[in-house]
Amino acid sequence: MDLLGNVQKVMRHVLVKRGVESKVVTVAGQSVHMYDYRGQGRGAPVVLVHGLGGSANGFAGLFRRLGSRFSRVMAVDLPGHGFSAAYCGGPVCVRGQFDVLSAWCKQEVGEPAFVVGNSLGGAMAVNLAAEHPECVKALALVAPAGAALTPEATDALLNSFDVRTASEARALTRRLFHKAPLPLILFANEMKKFYGSPTVQALAAEAKATRASLAPEALRGLSMPVLLLWGASERLLPAETLDYYRAHLPPHAEIHVVEGFGHVPQVERPDELVSHLVRFADSAGL
Repeated sequence: MDLLGNVQKVMRHVLVKRGVESKVVTVAGQSVHMYDYRGQGRGAPVVLVHGLGGSANGFAGLFRRLGSRFSRVMAVDLPGHGFSAAYCGGPVCVRGQFDVLSAWCKQEVGEPAFVVGNSLGGAMAVNLAAEHPECVKALALVAPAGAALTPEATDALLNSFDVRTASEARALTRRLFHKAPLPLILFANEMKKFYGSPTVQALAAEAKATRASLAPEALRGLSMPVLLLWGASERLLPAETLDYYRAHLPPHAEIHVVEGFGHVPQVERPDELVSHLVRFADSAGL
């Protein structure tokens, strides 16, 4: 029995009942699942980008909250994540994931958006803003990956995704949260399926082999409003990540270390996360 798979389907059903459209579209030859919520606000559309091993369902608590302020709230399952098919254009790689994301933004969003990226999704959001600035009106980075780290820090981070036992799954789950939800700890054996999926393992292996990182000039060149939120309880990414972003983001970027935030505040603290995003959007005139 695929317990977590069924939970994901139930979450999708609940979102649809709440007015969030769930659909599968073809983007750059890929079958991609997405959510699209038509909000009541007048602000720019919001695009939500998940991290490695995550999915659009991780933003379930944000659609209606953000919809009261923004005109549209959208999230995509990157290839091999959530309800999207695995990448079929060649080896599963970070660049292939990014190419699908950028093509999806142009095809489905169709206008400059307030792009919110978490973890690996944060690094991809930076690349999107740097390579396709016409797609990004403003940028919010929530515990973003992509910093240049020492080989030891890189290996430690990526080795944490090599989950083979329930105890290793519990350890990784705890690192994602300020206070990990009890059900996720109890069903850690099921969580191995998320962390051990072929896509997650392939992406982690590639990152370990290439040690690719965001170029300082890509960060310095961001001309749109930028917000970075870092959890005071961050336990997955090393502290050097925040140091790297502080050193290279442009002077106009806002950086906040938030008490009670872990690596995935969209799951654990959706109200507080939305408050930060709305406050930033208001100050940026979105």
